[in-house]
Amino acid sequence: MRLHQYICIMNEIRIKEATTADAALIADLSRQTFYDAFAAENTAADMDKFLNERFTRQKLMEEVGAAGNTFLLAYDGDEVVGYARMRETASPILTEEGPAIELARLYAVQKSIGKGVGKALMQHCVNFAQQRGARIIWLGVWENNQRAIAFYTKWGFEKFSEHVFMLGNDAQTDWLMKKML
Repeated sequence: MRLHQYICIMNEIRIKEATTADAALIADLSRQTFYDAFAAENTAADMDKFLNERFTRQKLMEEVGAAGNTFLLAYDGDEVVGYARMRETASPILTEEGPAIELARLYAVQKSIGKGVGKALMQHCVNFAQQRGARIIWLGVWENNQRAIAFYTKWGFEKFSEHVFMLGNDAQTDWLMKKML
């Protein structure tokens, strides 16, 4: 089921479902927003290793259009100001609670943080999960990313577990958070 081209307008932020034609844009946006979000709090060596081994442009481009992945692009006018990735895969942690969808990524470009991009993307992600029949939307967030944790908590997400995320050679703890729909 394909959603409308522009599926949500909120505070002048438009949300559009991405297509494979957007793969290069999403890959570049993914790498830039990840770097902007985490470079200051991690070593250059760990960031470089992660970006060049696990978060490569090619790997990111391959995710767009892959089964179970839906990418959303946020626009302010004609400018792309953020994106989200929804992943419809079985969650071994949440299987007993019903169908779940992972909010695998939600990022805004640095200059647009605090301007409603995250809110517009999150609202659409929740709507998307509900339309797919999910009972739960879940995500992972670095335990030191207090701004993101506060944002997710405001949206009704609660911590239910933790897992290790390897950023280069640094084993970091991600909180797993879920929201019942």
